[in-house]
Amino acid sequence: MRRISLRDSMFSNNEAAIECVIVNAAKVSRAYFSGEFDPDKLAAPTCWSSTTQTPDADVPEDQVQSRRCMDCPQNVRGSSGNGRACRFSQRIAVVMLDDLEVVYQIQLPATSIFGKTVRGNMPLKEYAKFLSEHNTTAIAVVTKIYFDESAPVPKVFFKPVRPLEEADLNLVTGLVSHPDTIEAITLPSNERSATSSPFGIVEGYEHPTNHS
Repeated sequence: MRRISLRDSMFSNNEAAIECVIVNAAKVSRAYFSGEFDPDKLAAPTCWSSTTQTPDADVPEDQVQSRRCMDCPQNVRGSSGNGRACRFSQRIAVVMLDDLEVVYQIQLPATSIFGKTVRGNMPLKEYAKFLSEHNTTAIAVVTKIYFDESAPVPKVFFKPVRPLEEADLNLVTGLVSHPDTIEAITLPSNERSATSSPFGIVEGYEHPTNHS
């Protein structure tokens, strides 16, 4: 799977911003790693939840941290530095404008998913809401993803650039359920966490049924 890293507040190509098309997205999930967490390495979490409410059924019994995420000691602020040891994340599948047939995975931390729009800077959920209010969808526009230069940790915002041309829209629409896309938004079996979900019900996105 091709990945675009957010390490050191720079994308994998050493740029502070990219323009792409968001093809699909997973549901928000959460995971607790008892060891040091490295988002760029495949590693099995200790406990995880694809619903963010309760541990998944395939979490080994001796690794379950709590029966409910809301009661979990790893969900308490301060359980990891100033934050929570159990972290939210969301995977999105994107394609770049110079090759719309190659799917990349970006794993977003909670700071890039949640929060309010400030001076036009939108985290993912706010961006999805913005697009919905303007009767469009993420797959129908070119999106700029750029770093918050003032944040002490990697954090990105989302901004619409322009509508996608019809021929390109037809091409990327065919990628919504492509195996590469599903792989990009689904944790591998050795990382087991969130399962893939239809684009039409993910965090405000809506799969366009027609493009007229």
